[in-house]
Amino acid sequence: MAAMQTIRNIVILTGAGVSAESGIDTFRSAGGLWEEHRVEDVATPEGFARDPDLVLRFYDMRREAIQTKAPNPAHHALGRLEREWPKQVPGGTVTLVTQNVDDLHERGGSLSVIHMHGEHLTVWCTACDTRRRWTGPLIHRPPCPECETPALRPDVVWFGEVPYRMDEIIVALQEADLFVSIGTSGAVYPAAGFVRMARELGARTLELNLEHSQGSSWFDETCLGPASEIVPTWVDELLGR
Repeated sequence: MAAMQTIRNIVILTGAGVSAESGIDTFRSAGGLWEEHRVEDVATPEGFARDPDLVLRFYDMRREAIQTKAPNPAHHALGRLEREWPKQVPGGTVTLVTQNVDDLHERGGSLSVIHMHGEHLTVWCTACDTRRRWTGPLIHRPPCPECETPALRPDVVWFGEVPYRMDEIIVALQEADLFVSIGTSGAVYPAAGFVRMARELGARTLELNLEHSQGSSWFDETCLGPASEIVPTWVDELLGR
């Protein structure tokens, strides 16, 4: 890895592997199923239009389950890195981008997280285009607190929809000295293309994962192991502990 004195701005991308050790299932199995549902049925606008009750019940269960989980050492280590890096490298930044829709990074101490695929604990009103925190069910079609229209849907980016805050992510990648991918499969775009963009722009690239991802060849270095073990170790090394 590049010497620490050459690293100023860090961009970290996290995927399902970071939250798996907290008991949150990875997105889908090898058979294309997500908790025994076809992805096309529960994670596309077409599926929602076809059977909204199925989709709302599915996300109600996910929203309830996530609130029973706790952050693991990987989440806590990344929160510590975000807080301590600017003190150690004046003017340095840590940008945390996650594909995960849980709130474990925030509960682990991260202060500013870009949820590019949305969040389970927020809802989107398709009538007035507002978003707000939401912890209860949606199956009974509660009215929007803002416009009183029963038009709330999960604030999750489905297949075929544009990920959130892409402009911010691209700017961060352009300014990055180090790009780190943690717990991602390298299969879902546009996130899977971040490593190539960062590397072509001159950043060092590091993969921390349970196994090699589909994009492993783009990384300068890969470290394999459970996120709860290798992420705290990497953060300690980066902070000189």
